[in-house]
Amino acid sequence: MKLKDNVKIAVIGLGYVGLPLARLFATKYSVVGFDINESRVNSLKSGTDTTLEVEDDVLQDVLVENPSEKNGLFCTTSLVDIENCNYYIVTVPTPVDRNNRPDLTPLYKSSETVGKVLKKGDIVVYESTVYPGVTEEQCVPVLERVSGLKFNEDFFAGYSPERINPGDKEHTVEKILKVTSGSTPEIGIKVDELYKSVITAGTHLAPTIKVAEAAKVIENSQRDINIAFVNELAKIFNLMNIDTQEVLTAAATKWNFLPFKPGLVGGHCIGVDPYYLAQRAQEFGYHPEIILAGRRLNDSMGEYVASQIVKLMIKKGISVNGANLLMLGITFKENCPDVRNTKIVDVIKALKDYGIAVTIFDPLANIDEVKREYKLETVNTLPTEKFDALVLGVAHSEFLDINFSNLQKDKSLIYDVKGILGTLADNRL
Repeated sequence: MKLKDNVKIAVIGLGYVGLPLARLFATKYSVVGFDINESRVNSLKSGTDTTLEVEDDVLQDVLVENPSEKNGLFCTTSLVDIENCNYYIVTVPTPVDRNNRPDLTPLYKSSETVGKVLKKGDIVVYESTVYPGVTEEQCVPVLERVSGLKFNEDFFAGYSPERINPGDKEHTVEKILKVTSGSTPEIGIKVDELYKSVITAGTHLAPTIKVAEAAKVIENSQRDINIAFVNELAKIFNLMNIDTQEVLTAAATKWNFLPFKPGLVGGHCIGVDPYYLAQRAQEFGYHPEIILAGRRLNDSMGEYVASQIVKLMIKKGISVNGANLLMLGITFKENCPDVRNTKIVDVIKALKDYGIAVTIFDPLANIDEVKREYKLETVNTLPTEKFDALVLGVAHSEFLDINFSNLQKDKSLIYDVKGILGTLADNRL
């Protein structure tokens, strides 16, 4: 099935997922990027991506000043600019609330937005990570209600889960194989052809939307469980005074050993997706044990890391109450400004509970965003004072160039959460 020449795509949500996808489609199609965040849209229109996912010169190459251009990306906050599109791709976040229950509010609101401009023959594709059934049972009814159109008669749906890895400049969107699906077999082929036209790594057409939704949610649940296993190993081996990293290095000499490392599991995917699957399972009367056990263990790691730091400070003769500590990094992963669901804040909170004064240095994190989300003060330039303890929480490349001796007191502690400092660190997770 060949794509029609009049393909016009609207990408709803221009964050870490939406912008790279919109930029890629814009190399071949007319694309309108829609976002409700006016400052974000203005920044993109000026040719700057503050998420660092798309390089400024690459973004500027596809930007156009008119939504009617044949090829290129036009960014907007206006509904009028997307009403002539025939493919709507929704890439909004799917977080959990404070009780770790799925929060579908962004999906509902974006579905209402699309519903206001939906026309006969249009296709709405969702990329947001969800549990099986959300697209057809939660989003489609919103589209029908707002548009007044009939699903699978007047308009159609698809699901193609995002696989963006924030901060990864090697596995960019076009180089990651894409799972696709449609609400009918014919629409599945159409959706697949659309993505196949720009994804060089190829596509996999799933038989149903629910299969594609399930495939996505188990990808990150699997990683979460594997990381929980090595985090538990780290706790065990620390009690035995055995270096966990050395154990993993030795075990990795076997060809089929999976190379996971201990650490803090945050972000908008691995730390969230298992809760979506768990809730859906519970709705069907099944209480997932391994999935939730892995989540509990990984969620406990912030306090565990803090307790390990405090124990080492005591062993070094450092007075804990009133000590000053420099936390290197607050984003959820290395070389990325994304602070969503970062577990570094759990470490910081626990350290403050011990009476430790924490200074947070992160050259990539947005100071205002950190303050708004976590009520924490951060700095973007390296402090010049000396500290009782230095904790490498995030493995930003810039941190490898730091002269740690300039930041240390006579008996300062260096703790390496990410295991990248080698002999510089007194200890690592």
